[in-house]
Amino acid sequence: MKTWIALLRGINVGGRNKLPMKALAAELESLGLSDIKTYIQSGNVVFRGSDTRARNIATSIGAAIHAKFGFEPPVIVISDKDLADAITANPFPESTTEKEGRTLHFFFLDKAPSNIDHDRLESVRRPSERWQVKGTVLYLHTPEGFGDSKLAVQIERIFGVTATARNWRTVCALRDLSVE
Repeated sequence: MKTWIALLRGINVGGRNKLPMKALAAELESLGLSDIKTYIQSGNVVFRGSDTRARNIATSIGAAIHAKFGFEPPVIVISDKDLADAITANPFPESTTEKEGRTLHFFFLDKAPSNIDHDRLESVRRPSERWQVKGTVLYLHTPEGFGDSKLAVQIERIFGVTATARNWRTVCALRDLSVE
């Protein structure tokens, strides 16, 4: 059994796509996953499973949510090793202490971007914002705030991939849950 992290995008936001974590955990158990732990209400789940392919697990989770709750959020599944590697590879370590880690975001991508729209990126990026892609993780440092970042809102369009973001604190909490 391998430890995995599922990152669901767009659930329990603004009263839409409501998905109680207890119900999600029960649905994941029905898929044969075990040791399920959720973190906050925004779709972060650590679990163990025997499948060795993250994409298969993500597809199964999305389909199960659709069948049970009537909507299918984007789901990205990564291994605990991938999460640990993403943390280690952070190109902006000095930003981890800013505002309790809320200025550093990890965008987990469904695949490595191959066609970045650099013109659009530069037209929306604030001068203070820094970004870097390493494999299937895009790191975004937003010292003026994530909620007001035009770049953060357009990541999928600019990079041409499905993505879901987590701040430094959440990434570290998921790492801690994955090693318990």
